[in-house]
Amino acid sequence: MLEGKNVLVTGASRGIGRAVVQVMAEGGANLILWSRSGGELTVLAEDLQVRLGCRVWTKQVDMQRHDQVKEASREVGEILSAEGLSLDILVNNAGLARGLDAVHEGDVDDWDQMIDTNLKGLLWATRYLVPFMLADSPAPLVIALGSTAGMAAYAKGGVYCATKAGVRMVQDGLRIDTVNTRLRVCTIQPGLVETDFSKVRFHGDEARAKKVYEQLVPLSPGDVADAVLYVATRPEHVQISELTIMPACQASGSVVHRGVLE
Repeated sequence: MLEGKNVLVTGASRGIGRAVVQVMAEGGANLILWSRSGGELTVLAEDLQVRLGCRVWTKQVDMQRHDQVKEASREVGEILSAEGLSLDILVNNAGLARGLDAVHEGDVDDWDQMIDTNLKGLLWATRYLVPFMLADSPAPLVIALGSTAGMAAYAKGGVYCATKAGVRMVQDGLRIDTVNTRLRVCTIQPGLVETDFSKVRFHGDEARAKKVYEQLVPLSPGDVADAVLYVATRPEHVQISELTIMPACQASGSVVHRGVLE
């Protein structure tokens, strides 16, 4: 299914990123894993190599740091080129939400973290990796994890929603700018997914984070990873430009039913 493909996943150590890594490895791909959590990456890589026999390269990368993303991208190019390999799939997954505040009352440090990770990190990875993909891969694909939050704003989430809307626009722009090439570009927009997302948003407040998922059945990271795998395994002439996935209890980014579904 993905045999011989080389896949780079950002934010690979936890949540959706980790689930994407698992399905890609199970599909036969080799992996390049980036995350701020270097120790967790090492453990994950060792497991994949022993259990599935795939090749795995890891790099501790903070997507908020331009210098780290640029250097890591250079290393990817050198490592793969030295072996005559190409980077075939880039999954720009790294992202976060910080705080839940009205725009006029928000914490500017929270804003910086969201903008630097969700938008700038994605842009830097795109800038430094896509030229390498276009030069060497016979069927390059860029998938970015957006959000239903990027489709319409919700109360006290304006800045996060803006960053995820930006992900969608960057991907659309990339697709337009490379329409004459082999590159395919997809934005996957999940709704409620139960990960550490809310715990990070609420600065470690686990009780508050748990309330986000009370009385409903959210998506799992594996559900989103299945969507990523679907996009990654379409025939080379097929481009899925956008894919929105939500739990059955959710109708939009801000409309969620809690309780038993009729």
